[in-house]
Amino acid sequence: MLLDFFIKLREYRVPCTLRELLDLLGAMKKHVIFCSIDDFYTLSRVILVKDESHFDKFDRAFANYFEGVANVELDLSGIPKDWLEKRFVKHLSEEDKAKVKKLGGLDELMKTLKERLAEQEKRHQGGNKWIGTGGTSPFGAEGYHPGGVRIGQDGNRNFSAAKVWDKREFKNLDSSVELGTRNIKIALRKLRQFARTGAGEELDLDHTIRATAKNAGYLDVKMQPERHNAIKVLMFFDVGGSMDDYIKVCEELFSAVHTEFKHLEYFYFHNCVYEHVWHDNGRRYQETLDVWDIIHRFSKDYKIIFVGDATMGPYEIAYPGGSVEHWNEEPGSVWLERITAHFDNCIWLNPQPLKYWNYYQSIGLMKQLMASRMYPMTIEGLSAGIKELL
Repeated sequence: MLLDFFIKLREYRVPCTLRELLDLLGAMKKHVIFCSIDDFYTLSRVILVKDESHFDKFDRAFANYFEGVANVELDLSGIPKDWLEKRFVKHLSEEDKAKVKKLGGLDELMKTLKERLAEQEKRHQGGNKWIGTGGTSPFGAEGYHPGGVRIGQDGNRNFSAAKVWDKREFKNLDSSVELGTRNIKIALRKLRQFARTGAGEELDLDHTIRATAKNAGYLDVKMQPERHNAIKVLMFFDVGGSMDDYIKVCEELFSAVHTEFKHLEYFYFHNCVYEHVWHDNGRRYQETLDVWDIIHRFSKDYKIIFVGDATMGPYEIAYPGGSVEHWNEEPGSVWLERITAHFDNCIWLNPQPLKYWNYYQSIGLMKQLMASRMYPMTIEGLSAGIKELL
């Protein structure tokens, strides 16, 4: 069974390996879990999935492979009637027992259950007849009926979650979806090069223990400089026009990078980078910054990230005077080439869905100027961009 399950996960592009499958088999042999599909879901996900961006793929594969498992298929003829009745009655309160009698007694209830099992052909949710979840049927789980038989629910629904894989609680972590602040932070953490800087401000626990042991047990506290992310980042955000549709995702990206990077500078431009950019959109015409000054001020080891949909008239990139806001004596392409020539690592993040890129000539031109280092604003795209910057 586990081999077929492993193959199903690979079909859904969950990057699990045979080593991890063997680990799962080992855990099963050790009886880490027993007779619980929900426990098996949790255990198998912990062992087989090493990156939370693949949780949604795992959930979909799990639901596909184990479809119908949570729907009980019972052959009541093989179960001693007295055992079944005693087992059932054991879990009823006195009040519930009285209500069962009102429904026609336990015999009638079990007879109806057997009929439902024979008639029902698929999973059911809600309603008041079929075996399933929710609703007011006497049979099933996560619903309400005073004299019902619980099927498919492990414990009180207020304390446990049956069929978590069907809920796909991690679907926003799929690598193909647009980014959220948390997802962005997960991807940005790959762009970290820590270095010890500054005065000793942080306890060096390992060194303190060794020094104390050598000092016959007398405490000898050792300090060390704090660790800081040594990566330095310059970000250029396209604002206005068609970028208004992507304000939310750009705000989330802006929030995430402020958290992750100590050495961060940001600037704004409209459509294409020209001779000037700005810090404050409210004073974009009064307080501009010369791009030449940025090139001269920041060393080439800064990582450059452009953020924009690159959706504009091709002339705005390729010709003098192409800007829709001012007369630019040199084409935007010239300024972009100057920036990418000075800095060692540059990428462009595009919030425009990848499937639309081929419809815009300007995106093709910008991608060519970026030497194909343009990536979509998805977890997968951002991860690929971060890898390019390293």
